[in-house]
Amino acid sequence: MSQAETTGIDPLPLARRTSRLWTFGLLRSELVTTFRRWRTLALLAVLAGVPILVGIAVKLETGDDSGAGGRGGGGGPAFISQITNNGLFLVFTALAATLPFFLPMAIGVIAGDAIAGEAGSGTLRYLLVAPAGRTRLLLVKYATTIAFCLVATLVVAVFAFAVGALLFPLGDLTTISGTRISFAEGLGRALLIALVVAASLIGVAALGLFISTLTNSGIAAMATTVGLLITVQILDQIPQLHALQPYFFSHYWLSFADLMRDPVYWDDLIRNLGVQALYAAVFGSAAWARFTTKDITA
Repeated sequence: MSQAETTGIDPLPLARRTSRLWTFGLLRSELVTTFRRWRTLALLAVLAGVPILVGIAVKLETGDDSGAGGRGGGGGPAFISQITNNGLFLVFTALAATLPFFLPMAIGVIAGDAIAGEAGSGTLRYLLVAPAGRTRLLLVKYATTIAFCLVATLVVAVFAFAVGALLFPLGDLTTISGTRISFAEGLGRALLIALVVAASLIGVAALGLFISTLTNSGIAAMATTVGLLITVQILDQIPQLHALQPYFFSHYWLSFADLMRDPVYWDDLIRNLGVQALYAAVFGSAAWARFTTKDITA
């Protein structure tokens, strides 16, 4: 007589339920551990400081009513000249300023340390004790990195909105196309832009996670990931490589500005999300293949 017949309980659903509970528990533990680290808090503090500095700089520069338009715009040409007219534009400017370097660097640090940091500290073998498993641990690490992508982006956006509201007026917005939209619609677009920026970092997260499986040194993995970020963005500026540039993960990063057009231009936004999904699939699979066959000695 089987166990199900003697006890009246089917063990398979119970095992699946236990497995799901273990996965959620592991994810919760990883999230708490990651966001309690001083390094993570320091990275978020740096990201929060960028919109504060940008807002103060624009306020000081335009204190004599000379206007901000003379600057042209820097990383967000259609945004920075509008900050003095509407503080909500500081959100767009801060995201444009942090996306090329600060945000991906922070993601690279978290992703690069995900596996290599555990191996370097000697805790990786303990995490792999059943019923955790390598695939489940890798998915939890990647999910935690994606969560950091979202939190980091929202930190920039929220602090930018707070500073913009304190230093500049708020109201209806003028889009890049010259049309007027309400403040509520502008706020909705700001949230959508923040989500798009967070999604633009999933490729970097997968790349960093793959690199993290190649070494037992967290510092080496973080340095390599950040180095690749810088290299790819330099290559993205070389005209002779224009045929390859659409396949670089950073090529369409600033396409989020198209969400401030009326009507919205979707082509580059869709291409950006497609490239990020491609990087996530390729390097996520490579990380899984490497990690599931790796000889764990630490």
